[in-house]
Amino acid sequence: MSSRSPTPLGYTARATLNNEVVAQSNSAQRVDVVGAAPQLWFPRSDVAPDATKEADGSWSEGADDLAGFVSFDHETVRLEIVDAVDGSDERDITTKRFPNWGDAADLIEVLDVQPESGHRYRSVARSDWRRPIVEGSQILGQTMVAASRHAPGRRVVSASMLFIRAADAATPYDIGLEQVTGGRTFTSLRAEATQADRTCAFGTVLLDTTAPDVIRHGDPAPNVTGPYDSTPYDMAVTGRDLRIVDDAYTGDPDAPVGPPELSTWVKFRDVPDDPPIHAGLLAQFAGHMPIAAALRPHAGIGQDQAHRSLSTAINAISLSIHREVRADRWMHYHHRSTFAGDGMTHAECRVYDEDGDLLASFTVEAMVRSFAEPASPGDYRSSM
Repeated sequence: MSSRSPTPLGYTARATLNNEVVAQSNSAQRVDVVGAAPQLWFPRSDVAPDATKEADGSWSEGADDLAGFVSFDHETVRLEIVDAVDGSDERDITTKRFPNWGDAADLIEVLDVQPESGHRYRSVARSDWRRPIVEGSQILGQTMVAASRHAPGRRVVSASMLFIRAADAATPYDIGLEQVTGGRTFTSLRAEATQADRTCAFGTVLLDTTAPDVIRHGDPAPNVTGPYDSTPYDMAVTGRDLRIVDDAYTGDPDAPVGPPELSTWVKFRDVPDDPPIHAGLLAQFAGHMPIAAALRPHAGIGQDQAHRSLSTAINAISLSIHREVRADRWMHYHHRSTFAGDGMTHAECRVYDEDGDLLASFTVEAMVRSFAEPASPGDYRSSM
């Protein structure tokens, strides 16, 4: 295993042992380790005098770039990040468990694919040590960003992709675009994501200059509690606030059953003034909850079993963007699974802004099947 250089965490970090805070710092350093969990390092001056003794060997002393820093074993000592910045509204302050995948800024960097030769765009590698597989909705969001760079001044209004082969998140991959038509108002593209000359996903993108309304209506938003009356949920990304309406999702197979629906609120703290990135962030979250909605009515089945005893995957997403997206404002995702059977599920979903205006609609085809031999419990934790 190799480690990357330490980087400032940028948030307040906290270490708790036996329900007592043993370290708290605004100057903690994060170190990403290839093939293993990231590390969190506290300045020795911000660690309680007896903390290392109480940790009883579950800590390390830093050297070189980390001289004067201490790291704790996250399996013994509870490590948390206070997900807030100076001036944050108290209602927006949440905590995230460390180790986490990363920050919203890292996700934006991943989505902002860079041009390579011809009409090809390259994704940077950023892997989750627990399950280094690229999410299909991430590829969809990246494809939308690439298409918008290819046809500036036009907005993605429709994007559909099939995800046919897993991509390794630890290795860069390319998104290639082929222009099919390019008229005065519409541009249509074929898109293909490849890694090591193997196709991982393919689909189509339609972009439009858009036009003044002749008619307008939108499917009304469901009547649900607002973001600050919903429960924060930790999905391992700082800078992104996720709230679950009515505590309807825990991932626990023993949770109470309910209808095949889930409503969530999502908001990103800092997003550049770049409309394709905002739309890409909306698309990236589209694959996170549709399977959970399908599992909710079924007792003894939960998303915590995914990649252990359940083989689950997003097979296809078809997304329509109806208006300009602001991912730094609350977005209400309503997921409704309309069918589950034959090892497949289908979901019809909507995204609204906080005023109830329809931002996007999407459908998801997904796989839910049993493993012949269940994986060990430590193999996977839901992230991103």
